[in-house]
Amino acid sequence: MTAEGLETEKKYDVDAGAVLPDLAAIPGVGGVGEPHDAELEAVYFDTEDLVLASRRITLRRRSGGADAGWHVKLPPDALAAAGSGSAPEEWPGPRREIHAPLGQADVVPEKLLAHLHAFLRGADPVPVARLNTRRTTHALYGVDGVHLADFADDTVEAELLQGAGGKQQWREWELELVHGQPGVFKAAAAVLAGAGGRPSAHESKLRRALGPAAPKAPVTAETEGTAETEGTATTEGGAKQPGGRKPGKKWPASAVVSAYLAGQISEILANDARVRLEEPDAVHAMRSATRRVRSALAVYRKLYGLGAVGRLRDELKWLGRILGTPRDAEVMQNRLRAHTGKLPPGEAADDVRRRIERELGARLDAGYRKAQEVLLTDRYFRLLGDLEDFRDHPPVRPAASAPARKAARKLVGRSAKRLRRAHKSALRVKDGAGEKPGMELKDATAHETALHQVRKDAKRLRHAAETVDPVFGKRATRLAKAAHKQQKILGDHHDSVMARIFLGKLAGGPDLPEPVDAAYGSLLKREQKSAAKAEAKYRKAHRKSRKAIRRGVG
Repeated sequence: MTAEGLETEKKYDVDAGAVLPDLAAIPGVGGVGEPHDAELEAVYFDTEDLVLASRRITLRRRSGGADAGWHVKLPPDALAAAGSGSAPEEWPGPRREIHAPLGQADVVPEKLLAHLHAFLRGADPVPVARLNTRRTTHALYGVDGVHLADFADDTVEAELLQGAGGKQQWREWELELVHGQPGVFKAAAAVLAGAGGRPSAHESKLRRALGPAAPKAPVTAETEGTAETEGTATTEGGAKQPGGRKPGKKWPASAVVSAYLAGQISEILANDARVRLEEPDAVHAMRSATRRVRSALAVYRKLYGLGAVGRLRDELKWLGRILGTPRDAEVMQNRLRAHTGKLPPGEAADDVRRRIERELGARLDAGYRKAQEVLLTDRYFRLLGDLEDFRDHPPVRPAASAPARKAARKLVGRSAKRLRRAHKSALRVKDGAGEKPGMELKDATAHETALHQVRKDAKRLRHAAETVDPVFGKRATRLAKAAHKQQKILGDHHDSVMARIFLGKLAGGPDLPEPVDAAYGSLLKREQKSAAKAEAKYRKAHRKSRKAIRRGVG
């Protein structure tokens, strides 16, 4: 059984002979509990090249104390996923902490590994350090009796287990919130400083133990030019980027794209564990992030080496297809559950519901199993590495150094033009439907295909507009909203088309009883009406958004 919570703490370096501070003197503290002593032994695990430490992720097995067991500590999702090395202004911020029982000493529980596979990428975690801590804990209570925080006085002995090894010893204080607010840290600062406590130069015991071996913050598109990396970031196209700031109107096009890609890569990595654990909506969120990256690469492909862009788009399409199988089954299952619930009660309706649930349940289970297998493959792990490499070291062409306003306006405008062409193509197919005898069914299929292409182009335009939101603000937001509305309506239309195909196969079975056949016929008619209604809504949405899409972000 695993448990999860947030950990918010601050560490303080202190001399070995320092006298314990008067904790009752901290403003807001109304009482201090009796000291509690514990002997803790923690073995920390990582890859040999300290991949987890480089992302500020901690994996340990600790015995002794009230929370003995396996622990994974993750920084806020966006930070851990991006691997950017950039820290909050007041590090450390809250960290996700996930617990599992002690189990075996050298076998990491699967529920914890699920949160780490996207970063380990096939590597096995090995013991890298052992820390023995003599801890004395004092509970701090507010004047109203609320347990605000725990103050720990730690004497630590650390031993490295890889490479040349080595032992260290130090003393530190740790203040961890329980039910108190972050203001406790500010209130305690003067009292702790007066007793010799200094804000720790190390964010964790492990990083202090690793010493010079601790990995430095990686230089990425997000951290280049910050104080950590010194200097001003420069794209390969030669344009300067102010490091650590959000992209703005004066940034080059490549910087704006990199910032957008960074956010979507973070989403992929953050949802990786959620997919493995089969959490609600995780597949949808991860699939959407892959589509956004594909769209951005398609729109801005001319700014980069086409070979790298092509390979990434192909691999993202592969991953999206894998994730799409369970997602599509899930969407259709929810859709048809709602529709079958409106069938007249009786044995025929029950039979239809059972068959639909059996077929879609099998698809959903098989899709999830396949996704779970794929997320453990070298191909998937290579894709993650290639995405991060593209984000951090984009293969830009000289055109990428052009101001974002100029380059993005042109490229987003092309996506808008592409959507207008798709709309006109769908109209031509519809206008020509039924002109030749016997062609009605074929023409209907062609029209549905044409509308599906409109949907895809609307989605591409929406994602393109999202990329330039920092540059064009409200105009980009309006464009994205207009495209999204068309995409959503036509998404419902496409879902209806796919549902009819699925129901048609079930209804085509041999020797169906007449009531069952009638029930399928009722569902098919309902889907036909749903598709017609969606198409009418799309035409209305198109008319309303025509001006916004024609204008683009210009």
